[in-house]
Amino acid sequence: MVKAKFGMLSVILLGINSIIGSGIFLLPGQAEKLIGPASILVFIFDMLLIISIALCYAEDATYFQENGGPYLYAKEAFGNFVGYEVGFSVWAISIIAWATMSNAFTTALGAIFPVLTQPLWKDLMILVLLGTLTLINISGITLTKLVNNVVTIAKLIPLLIFVGVGVFFINGAHFTPFVVTTGSFGGSFGSAAILIFYAFTGFEALAIAAQEFRNPQRTIPLAIIVVLAVVALLYILIQVVSIGVLGPQLATSSAPIQDGLERMIGPAGKTLVAVGTIVSILGIATAQSFYLPRIGASMADNGVMPKVVGYRNRQNVPAVAMLISFVIAYPLAISGTFQTLAAISVVSRFAQYIPTILAVLIFRRRKVQQGSHFRVPFGPVLPILAVLVSLWLLSKASVFQLVMGLGCLVIAMPFYWFLERGQRSTH
Repeated sequence: MVKAKFGMLSVILLGINSIIGSGIFLLPGQAEKLIGPASILVFIFDMLLIISIALCYAEDATYFQENGGPYLYAKEAFGNFVGYEVGFSVWAISIIAWATMSNAFTTALGAIFPVLTQPLWKDLMILVLLGTLTLINISGITLTKLVNNVVTIAKLIPLLIFVGVGVFFINGAHFTPFVVTTGSFGGSFGSAAILIFYAFTGFEALAIAAQEFRNPQRTIPLAIIVVLAVVALLYILIQVVSIGVLGPQLATSSAPIQDGLERMIGPAGKTLVAVGTIVSILGIATAQSFYLPRIGASMADNGVMPKVVGYRNRQNVPAVAMLISFVIAYPLAISGTFQTLAAISVVSRFAQYIPTILAVLIFRRRKVQQGSHFRVPFGPVLPILAVLVSLWLLSKASVFQLVMGLGCLVIAMPFYWFLERGQRSTH
């Protein structure tokens, strides 16, 4: 029986869906508040950094056909312990992010249907959402692909309307003064860069689910480049239009795209973006539910998780890992304690980004590329530069963000030692 696979267009839509979530609907105002119109430079800076990191993912993907992404790359380059640490943190953060998106979805829906603000109904709605996404994924690739494609296109519509209409409402006076900050430029820039970087994360989903794509060694590098180019251009245009339309009001706006489109076309614009925000959150929750069980299954396939975690059903879906993700995500989602997730999520992601970047330099000496000969340009320069810039960005994080973001690495250690001890005792 031939298993259903994602084609190139579906892979690109999955990548876009994995990145564009609530962040771009909510963060432009926060960036403006920190540094003024110079926030455009922050978006460009984050774009260059994330593209540099993504190019390393694209090259790493040409050496493997298996699922796993950053876990697999870290394991092959640096050994089982580093691989386990990366995989554990990726799976944990993905589950937390999935729980947070489901919480955010019911919160956004509660603005339209106030009954969902009541704890009982909100918790029930979260259960329905997470349960439905779990069942959709367990049922197989075909339905997941259809849902992903539809919600991705639906979430892009209000953003494209905002940019397309907004260019005619830009006021050039809103771009002066260009830098507005209460502290040092470097400190404000770093804080804004960490915050905005969250809106770019998620592309790594494409590497994690490699086995589900047709010809992954060719598909993944091209899809990553196309996805990041589309998202980065859209984000920069959104920030330019947001500043041009709202001006100083942007710094105090909690929903800048919603406020901006309302100013352009009236209440209908506000309603359109409100619906778009809900669809966007639903979309990213769908994408997360697709790739997060494949992280756990990949670790099980490689012997660093119990074998049962890697069990796949008749539709070739890692059903046990999906159920584990659901069981952990639901209580997290209803606890409602994830207000600082954006910055924490960014910090934690560098635990996978930095080993993945460095793996490129190791694989070039040790492994042979399969199916595609894509290479990061400029030899070792871009990977080394990406690591240095990543470390600089981490230096701008607060101690709380570092402790919370990298805490998964510490939590993972006893699990690894327990598993290793169990494996030695069976041999």
